[in-house]
Amino acid sequence: MTDSPLGGFRIGVTAARKVDEQVGLLERRGATVEWAPALSLDPNHVDDEELRAATDEVLSRPVDMFLATTGIGMKAWFEAAERWGVLPDLLAALEGAEILARGPKSVGALRRQGLRELWAPESECFEDVLEHLRGRPLAGRRIVVQEHGQSLSMVAHALRRQGAEVTTVTVYRVAAADDPGPMFAMIDLIAERKLDAVTFTSAPAVAALMEAAGSTGRRDDLISAFQADVVASCVGPVTAAAFEMWGVPTIYPDRSRLAAMVKQLETELPSRRSGLSIELLGGHQLLLHGEDVLLDGADVKLTPAPAAVLQALVANPGNVVSRQALLAMLPSGTAGSEHAVEMAVARLRAALGTRTVQTVVKRGYRLAVAS
Repeated sequence: MTDSPLGGFRIGVTAARKVDEQVGLLERRGATVEWAPALSLDPNHVDDEELRAATDEVLSRPVDMFLATTGIGMKAWFEAAERWGVLPDLLAALEGAEILARGPKSVGALRRQGLRELWAPESECFEDVLEHLRGRPLAGRRIVVQEHGQSLSMVAHALRRQGAEVTTVTVYRVAAADDPGPMFAMIDLIAERKLDAVTFTSAPAVAALMEAAGSTGRRDDLISAFQADVVASCVGPVTAAAFEMWGVPTIYPDRSRLAAMVKQLETELPSRRSGLSIELLGGHQLLLHGEDVLLDGADVKLTPAPAAVLQALVANPGNVVSRQALLAMLPSGTAGSEHAVEMAVARLRAALGTRTVQTVVKRGYRLAVAS
């Protein structure tokens, strides 16, 4: 590895917090950085009046289950409750409930107050929390959900369909950047393929980017660029999940840390420029260079649909790509159903081997890479 592993690469940064640290990590590795904050520099606006009303509602009757989603949200809620003199009451109400936490940060915030979670998903994905609850008898149970800066109304609806009584607590709302000018400029750079990668450290940043792209009429151009030439680099699976509905392939490191994200780019970007080589299960070597696909040195001919699926899977080697994301990657004119994805995967397996693509039940598919 050279002293400048990212030399010659131009990378966009969308973070508002810890931006100096991230830019420094990239520039010390030789990258040229373009910064455009997707969110306000002080994005987590707490509405005290609204939060106090929600807290009173929580305390009005027993809580059967509590879903904690963010560490910063739990910390802010506990601080506000302490300010109002009701923290002991809130802790007592939650202590008697079955507590589910989305990830380690929310777990940490709970444990600092003496609360213990019963379960947390390894993925940090909220959809896995819902999957954990799916099929359980929730009729008549009161569930309190701490929102994570964006509305979880769809989550509440899903739980209500299972018979639960749901109370949502909005601790804070995430605000977009005060000056949208830099974000509009970055959207142009992405759409025109003038960036090699763009980094994202939160799901709301992804939502803000897509909203801004929609307002400028460049969302389709943006998505096409991400699908073909520009790498969407995310700090972890929660952020990456925000791209799934748009059919954008992403990469993210095993550990949700800035340094790990930058380290992954050190490997990913040079490999894309020189041709991507992946070792599959069974010792087979897959090489992609432009539109050429080689398996153990032999040329593999793929029709557009399986080729599009392969591009999405190699962008996330070893990680699950949802059927919805793969469907969005299929060429225009392809039948718009998950059956089309299944057919494309079947043809890809026929070309590369049946063990090349693994099915992950209820989630999607992943490329079977060597560990």
